[in-house]
Amino acid sequence: MCGSFCTLKQSVEALRDLSRFNIKIVPIMSQIVYNTDTRFGKADDFIKQVEEICGAPVIHDIPGAEPIGPKKLLDLLIICPCTGNTASKIALGITDSAVTMATKAHLRNGRPVVIALASNDGLGATGKNIGLLHNTKNIFFVPYGQDNAIAKPTSLISDFSKIPPTAEAALRGEQYQPLLL
Repeated sequence: MCGSFCTLKQSVEALRDLSRFNIKIVPIMSQIVYNTDTRFGKADDFIKQVEEICGAPVIHDIPGAEPIGPKKLLDLLIICPCTGNTASKIALGITDSAVTMATKAHLRNGRPVVIALASNDGLGATGKNIGLLHNTKNIFFVPYGQDNAIAKPTSLISDFSKIPPTAEAALRGEQYQPLLL
């Protein structure tokens, strides 16, 4: 989970939906989400909800995320929500948070990463980096579109209800379609 604070509640609901599939879920949060209270909720409340759903503590720092690669801890990594900032860092190889470290560590094993965008800048400066990720091996996107084209013309958000079928397709090495909403 990354700092698209206005979509954290939706992300927790998506996590709750995934937990119904009887799979092991390892929760990972950026340090910003893990430590920041906002008008959308308190960090401790989100942490508590996520840990209850997953039955595991949240990984929230680089040292905690680093073993994901060498130990091959995950079959699939889902970043939900994934901000434009985090998507750009992944596209450019910047590893400065638990989420970007987990992604780097996971990708080195040639395993799939699913990105559920939530970015006010997805069709702005971040757009070129999202484009780079579309051409990156083992990166898959949850279908997305503009969430409010009039008031926020560069904003993109994924349809979080499409995470399960996107994850299934990614495990087969396929991009779930249609991609654009």
